Amino acid sequence: MDRKFFVGGNWKCTGTTEEVKKIVSTLNDAQVPSSDVVEVVVSPPYVFLPLVKSSLRPDFHVAAQNCWVKKGGAFTGEVSAEMLVNLGIPWVILGHSERRSLLNESNEFVGDKVAYALSQGLKVIACVGETLEQREAGSTMEVVAAQTKAIAARVSNWADVVLAYEPVWAIGTGKVASPAQAQEASPNFVHFELRKWLHSNTSPEVAATTRIIYGGSVNGANCKELAAKPDVDGFLVGGASLKPEFIDIIKSAEVKKSA
Repeated sequence: MDRKFFVGGNWKCTGTTEEVKKIVSTLNDAQVPSSDVVEVVVSPPYVFLPLVKSSLRPDFHVAAQNCWVKKGGAFTGEVSAEMLVNLGIPWVILGHSERRSLLNESNEFVGDKVAYALSQGLKVIACVGETLEQREAGSTMEVVAAQTKAIAARVSNWADVVLAYEPVWAIGTGKVASPAQAQEASPNFVHFELRKWLHSNTSPEVAATTRIIYGGSVNGANCKELAAKPDVDGFLVGGASLKPEFIDIIKSAEVKKSA
């Protein structure tokens, strides 16, 4: 089944107004495949969401990097799903490994966040992934399945969910679970197993239609090889999304189109 290629850019906690304007200008000028070939979503820090939304080309969309687990109120420092909807922000990233590890967000908490964001009309990039210790212990799929199960237990409609497999050991390290490595270390193997898990635990339709994207030191040099893998439906890009090579990563969608 056709799954439209998806490229997300996570800008994390970086940037000034001038730097953000420069990134947006580069994106606006880029020659990339049309929106029927690739869906592009960029995720600036909260404070730059209105600036990016108002100045970014209309065929690219904007995501928040997080939102609160329930309706807003006396939750200092948090931003609610309702606020994002009010700003016209269509997407949110939830369950990123940095929040899981640094802020101790549990699988269940992430699942609750995903369910609430969806209930308010947001689309969700839901992140899963194992640490280096977990991978070396051979428990990659056990960990990733448990993270996905906590989401699946709370979500009945997967139409607005993109799953992002991000092995923690590959994020920002320059290490990539490359297709040339042992099969069980490659993104496509984990994506294939994740899709099999969805088939058994949600429905064949959800398994066939849900996009599973890869994140972890994706760059202009490795994106085409990764994009060619049948179960890799796109990327969630960190550091490289701040650089001109992000355009090359978006263009890798053409590899999938011609596959």
